[in-house]
Amino acid sequence: MILDRTDNPGAQVLFSLACFVVIVFGLRAAAPILLPAALALFLAVLSLPVMVWLRARRVPKASAVVIPVLLNVAVVGLLITFASQSVSQLQRELPTYLNTLTQLQVSWLQAVEVRTDVVLTDYLTIDLIDPGAVIGFARGAVGRIAQLLSMTFLVFLIMAFMLSEATVFPAKFKFLTRNSGFEDDRLEKVVSEVQTYLGLKTIISIATGLILGTWAYAMGLDFPVLLGLTAFLLNYIPTVGSIIAAIPAVLLSIILYGSLGHALLVTLGYVTVNTVFGNIIEPSLMGRRLGLSTLVVMLSLLFWGWAWGPLGALLSVPLTVIVKIWLENTTDLRWVAILLDKSAPQEALAESGD
Repeated sequence: MILDRTDNPGAQVLFSLACFVVIVFGLRAAAPILLPAALALFLAVLSLPVMVWLRARRVPKASAVVIPVLLNVAVVGLLITFASQSVSQLQRELPTYLNTLTQLQVSWLQAVEVRTDVVLTDYLTIDLIDPGAVIGFARGAVGRIAQLLSMTFLVFLIMAFMLSEATVFPAKFKFLTRNSGFEDDRLEKVVSEVQTYLGLKTIISIATGLILGTWAYAMGLDFPVLLGLTAFLLNYIPTVGSIIAAIPAVLLSIILYGSLGHALLVTLGYVTVNTVFGNIIEPSLMGRRLGLSTLVVMLSLLFWGWAWGPLGALLSVPLTVIVKIWLENTTDLRWVAILLDKSAPQEALAESGD
């Protein structure tokens, strides 16, 4: 398709690959600028309907911009307050938890050795879990959270300017593209689809976090608020995120109760909630068109994590879906969106007889 545009298809491929490499390393080098801008863009897209609603009721433009920003500041501040308290307590309790987990590990290995007459210590070291490494990882996570807090002011500032430009930019875009053959409603269509995805994903993630946090509290686990917040954030990453979110809850269950039955019950709750939301509710609300293949999810997780660190990994799927939506609305790049999709187009399935 694309290679027919030139008499040197090999040169065209090499040029495209070179451009891709430049873009990739540019994204990584500009992470300190692009990451706050990406976070601000997500918040601005989610807050745009609120601003439009306020403007429709003749609220002054300045107030219509400030009110959504203040709402976001209040919500983020509330989440940070709850999370910081839980993280501080977790840091104090972490050495005790790790000591208990190590003792349970030793007792389980000894019990298996007695029953099977197999010396597992010849194959498995008792120090499977290094307390120092886990504590270092936890402190690193706290450091990353502090780094995130340091950029919150910049994020909200950029968000405010984005909202202030939101009412003017569509008119600029239409003026620039009215004689260029582009569809006038393309920008509105892309923004509308991005809003739909981010809005539904956020609502589903909030519901997931609330239910799993309540489940953790009902099961008697420590830090239910932190576990619920973790489930909320990681729900933006399909499949992989739900697995990662369940690990701390299962480990806490084992440490606090020392029972595999209790841990299996906690796991069952996580599996049930993520199956219902991830495989039933979310696809029915969003439709198959906004889905990504599992391979693309994994590759996007690795790519954005490498380019922008842990926050990039957290934003990997929303960023990839936004790129996919833009590609779907660009005629000559729609084939890339088809490759990223979770399933083949209906026409291709009909031709293959599936």
